[in-house]
Amino acid sequence: MTDKLIVEKQGNIAVITMNNPPANTWTEESLKGLAQVVKELNEDRSIFSLVLKSDSEKFFSAGADLNLFADGDRSVARDISRYFGEAFETLSQFRGVSIAAINGWAMGGGLEVALACDIRIAEEQVQMALPEAAVGLLPCAGGTQNLTMLVGEGWAKKMILCGERVKAPKALEIGLVEEVVEKGESANRAIELATQVANQSPVAVAACKQLIQSNRTRAWDQGYILERELFVDLFHTEDQKEGVNAFLEKRKPEWKNR
Repeated sequence: MTDKLIVEKQGNIAVITMNNPPANTWTEESLKGLAQVVKELNEDRSIFSLVLKSDSEKFFSAGADLNLFADGDRSVARDISRYFGEAFETLSQFRGVSIAAINGWAMGGGLEVALACDIRIAEEQVQMALPEAAVGLLPCAGGTQNLTMLVGEGWAKKMILCGERVKAPKALEIGLVEEVVEKGESANRAIELATQVANQSPVAVAACKQLIQSNRTRAWDQGYILERELFVDLFHTEDQKEGVNAFLEKRKPEWKNR
């Protein structure tokens, strides 16, 4: 659907490689392609997790190509912001576990796509930033919202309003990433973590993810109610019976994702 994204399936894992050298900037084509890829993966019941990575040695992704905005065309801005939003929101709603393997500079939309993932693994040399205000713009692909949810208002304001670049160790300290690894190891670690997901029931994982992310739009007391409802709903699934009986029979469960 686009040569700017390479999709490979490794067992229950889908690996999406950004492929728009030199800096993996996002385009209308790649943003629409990402949304379509994730939708198709949602329909593939054999896929439990996805890893988003880059083959570039320097860049994870540098975000949007600023040439798109050079003439100040508001209609272009409206369209591109919609493509960014639709792509990254679709990624955020992937039913399985999404893991960003950040191996290079993650700037602007390049950081925002990582923020849309469930888990971020960064290599020790990585730097991250949302520098849009330095060129008269703002993060329009979830950056102001997702970054604040992860690191709190203070650090979100420091990064967005002051243009602070964050290196991997500091990103780990403030909760921007979940793990820091040696150079060249982010994809390996992401795939290792994605492999662990296959030990869990995929329908239970999807329900748990829905509950965790429900805090973005629901009050806590509503979340407690939904938690109990989804717990009971799992008893309509084959995986619930398989998981409990496999444990009782001391064998490895065979998940069917239904």
